[in-house]
Amino acid sequence: MFIKICGITNEQDALLAVALGADALGFIFAPSPRQVAPQRVKEIVRRLPQSVLTVGVFRDEHPQRVVDMVRESGVFGAQLHGHESPANVAEVMVEINWVVKAVVAGSIEAQRADEYLTNLILVDSPSPGSGLAYDRDLISQIPSTVRVLLAGGLTDENVGVAISQVAPWGVDVSSGVEKSHGYKDPIKLKRFIENARAAFDALNQVDESQYRDGENHPFNWENQ
Repeated sequence: MFIKICGITNEQDALLAVALGADALGFIFAPSPRQVAPQRVKEIVRRLPQSVLTVGVFRDEHPQRVVDMVRESGVFGAQLHGHESPANVAEVMVEINWVVKAVVAGSIEAQRADEYLTNLILVDSPSPGSGLAYDRDLISQIPSTVRVLLAGGLTDENVGVAISQVAPWGVDVSSGVEKSHGYKDPIKLKRFIENARAAFDALNQVDESQYRDGENHPFNWENQ
């Protein structure tokens, strides 16, 4: 039961997402309409509760540069959203404890996701941040030993159905709760988190074994 709101660019949206119950916030350091500078992220992160996981998103960045920007910005974890090799991921994980590797649904990398040192795998569409959905049946190609963070085309209207179909470890949304690039829509954000929580709760009530890691407890990123 993990909900990450990505593409945060300002303090107002960050505080709102936290108040509504988000477990994690993502800040994009890679080229994007939602890109933010590390110093700006540092100013936002320092105002957030320590219980909230903060993640920097990178794409095909040099491992040492990832580590340096994580430290500079004050975020806790890194999300590698490019064509990083298992060796690149391992190099980042020497310094950063919480690392997510993103893969494209249906790709060779997705089918071999258990080759990465991290078992936190975000599954996205071929065009990250576009809001485009993909065939959720492709999730079945992901090795069962990893924890799936479902992304790509999620909205407040479809997140409940997506969770019931896939039973992921968590969900990640950016454009699906925006009113414009980099700015969240408060109503969509509220509904997304509420609908995601309700769907996860429904899964727990029906069958705890649907979870890939077999666990059923509140998310605590500090234990990951």
